[in-house]
Amino acid sequence: MRRPVDGALFRRGGKGHKQLKALLGRLSVAAVVLLICTISLLTTIKTNSTSSYPSEQIHLEELWGPAASGGWRPSSAPRFEWPPPPKETNGYLRVRCNGGLNQQRSAICNAVLAARIMNATLVLPDLDANSFWHDDSGFHGIYDVDHFIKSLRYDVRIVESIPEIRQNGKTKKTKAYQIRPPRDAPISWYTTEALVKMKKHGAIYLTPFSHRLAEEIDNPEYQRLRCRVNYHALRFKPHIMKLSNSIVSKLRAQGHFMAIHLRFEMDMLAFAGCFDVFNPEEQAILKKYRKENFAEKKLVYSERRAIGKCPLTPEEVGLVLHAMGFDNSTRIYLAAGELFGGERFMKPFDSLFPRLENHSTVDPAGELEENTRGLLGSAVDYMVCLLSDIFMPTYDGPSNFANNLMGHRLYYGFRTTVRPDRKALAPIFIDRENGKKAGFEEAVRRVMLRTNFGGPHKRVPPESFYTNSWPECFCQMDSKNPADLCPPNNVLQILESQLDNETVGDPESTQLNSTISNEKK
Repeated sequence: MRRPVDGALFRRGGKGHKQLKALLGRLSVAAVVLLICTISLLTTIKTNSTSSYPSEQIHLEELWGPAASGGWRPSSAPRFEWPPPPKETNGYLRVRCNGGLNQQRSAICNAVLAARIMNATLVLPDLDANSFWHDDSGFHGIYDVDHFIKSLRYDVRIVESIPEIRQNGKTKKTKAYQIRPPRDAPISWYTTEALVKMKKHGAIYLTPFSHRLAEEIDNPEYQRLRCRVNYHALRFKPHIMKLSNSIVSKLRAQGHFMAIHLRFEMDMLAFAGCFDVFNPEEQAILKKYRKENFAEKKLVYSERRAIGKCPLTPEEVGLVLHAMGFDNSTRIYLAAGELFGGERFMKPFDSLFPRLENHSTVDPAGELEENTRGLLGSAVDYMVCLLSDIFMPTYDGPSNFANNLMGHRLYYGFRTTVRPDRKALAPIFIDRENGKKAGFEEAVRRVMLRTNFGGPHKRVPPESFYTNSWPECFCQMDSKNPADLCPPNNVLQILESQLDNETVGDPESTQLNSTISNEKK
């Protein structure tokens, strides 16, 4: 009789053991959950205390040098098969590049690419002598033409004008058929509609040619061609380069300097619809300019400013720099036309940063006194901003000057760019104007710390290719991705050999084409 009892007791003990085990399991889970919650709480407390602590500083000594490259270097040379332009082309391509200097610069890059796509001979682009610049310098007056043609000899054939033809014993000019291309036209438009007209007439004239070729093209070699034009072929004339270098030398003689594109000018303010900070007379001027130059649109200042659509005022620029830690010893070069509103808007900035210069105050030869608004003045400003230790655009919306410069500085060695996030800064400035000044500088620093200071970063729409050509126009010496590897050191010799052959499909030329890829393996 004992065995059944003993057995029963054993069975009851087994059940109790399982219950105890289950209880211990539940307690273990609870302990783990409690531990996770405790760690999360401590992390939150630490994060909150760090983010609210005023020691969150920007290290200025790092900003005066280039941003970290991550092993990337600029490279726009072809990496894969890139045959030379054939002797026989489909016709001549003329374009009229409208807008200011940098809008024209982008258009020239697009024109070269369009000529390559169409197998056309490019006629030296016409630069629009527009009503704003009142400047008819033209391509010859601004750029080094011989360098431009020579630099692109592996890519397209370029002539200064359409040659005359002899027909029936008479000399005739070829008249280019005029077409207005669609905005941001795809490659297919050039290889169909435009090409048909070119073959029919022998030459076409595309006007206007600002933003007439899509920026995002799924062909890295085409994008690299744009970079070759923008950063290598388009070189200003020797006297502009000499003048720019002399200004930079004078500025740098006293140490580091920063260049600021202070886009607080009538055309941009009218375009943005930011009127309310001005007096009634000034508002009337801006509204009149907008009505005459831009499409009619209802714009509410408070709404525009809240979403970062207004250029920063000179005072706001000064406050951002001061919050970042720059002091009144900072040497600043101002790249700007005539500031709208005059001295009263500049006075707060002057009080914070008195060491201000522009191309007129540091021009050693006085060459710019008569041409500060023309293409020459813009070209000098461009070069000084490119060579500065730090560049700060105050309005990079539709500003081609700022956008092109940021892209050029990225390509020029990841040079530091301070790029204010106007949308994130707007509520901070609005609170300050409403009397809430506590924590202002700390809030500005937090915004600025979230921005990119000029290092490689992914291009995200609406960022322009001309603002950020990474990764297409950059390479790495050691990369697991073959597309990111730098081309061979003798790539120019390979391209020169191909050009000497000049016959597309020639066996020797084809072999050289493949060498570009093979020599990297």
